[in-house]
Amino acid sequence: MWLISLLAWWGVTLALKSSDVNRIRARISRDYHAEDAKGKAALQALTLLPKQDKTKEQIALRVLDKLRLSIRMRELLEQAGLKWHIGRLVHGSLGLFLTGFCAIWLGAPKAGLVAAVGVGTVGAAGPLLFVLHKRRLRLKRFEEQFPEALEFVARSMRAGHAFSISLEMLHREFEDPLAGEFRRTFEEHNLGLPLDAALEKLARRVPLLDVQFLVSAVMLQKRTGGNLSELLDKLAYLIRERFKLRGRIRAVSAHGRMTGVALTAIPIFVALIMFFVNRDYVSFFCQDPTGRIMIGAAVLLQVVGYGIIRKIVHIEA
Repeated sequence: MWLISLLAWWGVTLALKSSDVNRIRARISRDYHAEDAKGKAALQALTLLPKQDKTKEQIALRVLDKLRLSIRMRELLEQAGLKWHIGRLVHGSLGLFLTGFCAIWLGAPKAGLVAAVGVGTVGAAGPLLFVLHKRRLRLKRFEEQFPEALEFVARSMRAGHAFSISLEMLHREFEDPLAGEFRRTFEEHNLGLPLDAALEKLARRVPLLDVQFLVSAVMLQKRTGGNLSELLDKLAYLIRERFKLRGRIRAVSAHGRMTGVALTAIPIFVALIMFFVNRDYVSFFCQDPTGRIMIGAAVLLQVVGYGIIRKIVHIEA
């Protein structure tokens, strides 16, 4: 089964690759048409087609481009601060899926195809979950540094520095991830990109509401005028007040979150205890087709219940 899946994947990627190569060759031959024999000879010696670099994971990139997922995955890796290639993430997920699938399919054939696919899917989700975890930690760290950075920019502007110079000074006074993001914004603006566009790119790289507030405030001040340093001070105060409100909400909703964790963990602990106390009773859920359906439905309902509880106790501040 897994061999057939690999052959199908290989066939699809070859078809996509051949169509893309033919389209690029046609475009190059049309755009670089030579007018005389000497130009044609030089054109034959010149090629704009790069050699296939297997280290760039061309197959994975082409498939992702067809599915329109490559841009979103690049954004996730950039927001997580990981200098990974997209193909590395995709091939890692595929390798973990095949590893988990083969381990169950060959090591425990009685578990069935559904169990093998489930274990493989869980393994394939590992790299993506790691990227999302790193992204969440990085954004959280940026959010913690942000109010102090706004106050620093306000003090710098009151001292006579321009707003763009104040952004560059953040790199020397703060740590990553805030320092790196604002230095990139300054360098883009210093190389000719308008300040509005550089700030909009910052808001896309750091998808936080507080950054959106900063971008909107700077654009509004640029169009209508006003005291930007005072505006940044008030924005920093607003962000700190939101942090305080968020802490109060987390304290109030702690009981609900603990309830959700307890209700989700109790069936798991009971199943583990029954596996050691009365293994024959638990084996019904693994060997009998009806038992597999029941255990699958139970797991699904547990996940749905935990998600509902998390949705109830999650309050945006």
